[in-house]
Amino acid sequence: MSAGSGHEWIVRTKGVVKEYTMGGQTLRALKGVDLDVRRGEYISLMGPSGSGKSTLFNMIGGLDKPSEGNVFIDEVDMAQLDAAELAYLRCRRIGYIFQTFNLIPVMTALENVTLPMIFAGVPSDASAEKGMQLLKVVGLGHRYHHKPTELSGGQQQRVAIARSFANDPALILADEPTGNLDGKTGTEIIELLRTMNKDRGVTVISATHDLKMVDVSDRIVYISDGQIERIENREDIKISLGEMHGSGGLAH
Repeated sequence: MSAGSGHEWIVRTKGVVKEYTMGGQTLRALKGVDLDVRRGEYISLMGPSGSGKSTLFNMIGGLDKPSEGNVFIDEVDMAQLDAAELAYLRCRRIGYIFQTFNLIPVMTALENVTLPMIFAGVPSDASAEKGMQLLKVVGLGHRYHHKPTELSGGQQQRVAIARSFANDPALILADEPTGNLDGKTGTEIIELLRTMNKDRGVTVISATHDLKMVDVSDRIVYISDGQIERIENREDIKISLGEMHGSGGLAH
C-alpha cells in the first residue's frame, strides 16, 4: 500500500449512508455524505449531538463500515480491505486521539507512546528513541516515566497526541480532543495539533464542539441530521474567535 502522496485527496467519502436498526426501527445516522479532504488540511467536523458527526468520523477512521457508499483513504476503498489489511491501514496510516485519552493506566507515558510502534514491528530500541523524541515534541520529555494517573488531563492528552504520531500516519483523527479539558488547556492542545499538522504535513480531521478549533481549521464542515449542511473556509468566517477568549457558546 503506497503512501499515495501523488493524490491530492487523502480522504474521499462518496454517498455514505449509515443505518442502525434499533427495536425494529431503522435509524439513518448518515444520509449520503460526500466529502473530499485534501492532503495536509486541518478540518473540523461540527454539529450537535446526534447530528451524525461521530458516525462520519468513525467511517473515515475505519472504526465502522457504511451501510451504503464508499470511504477512500489515499484512493484505497476501505470496504474492499480484509480484516488484516484494514488493521494494517489503521495501524500505519491513521493516528487516533480520543476525548478520554485512552491511555493504558499501568504503562508509563513512554510505553503508551511506543505501543503502536511495537504493534507495527518496530524494534524496541528504535521505538523507545522515537517515543522519547515525540514526548519532547509535545513538551513531556521530562515526564516519560510517569503513568497516566500521575499526569494532568492536559498532559495525558499530550501523551495521546505523541502516541497518535508514533507510526508517521498520513491522517490524524481527533474525536473531541479538548472535551475533557479546561479552556486554557484545550487551547494549548488545539495549538499543539495545529503545529504538528503544519510541521509534519499530516492531515487532521477533528470532530468537535469546541469553537476555538475554528481558529486553526482550514475548513469547517457543519453536519446536521445526517448530512453536510454547509462547509466554510476559515477566511470566510467573519467572527474573530480570538477576541472571545475561548468562551463556550456562540450563536453562529
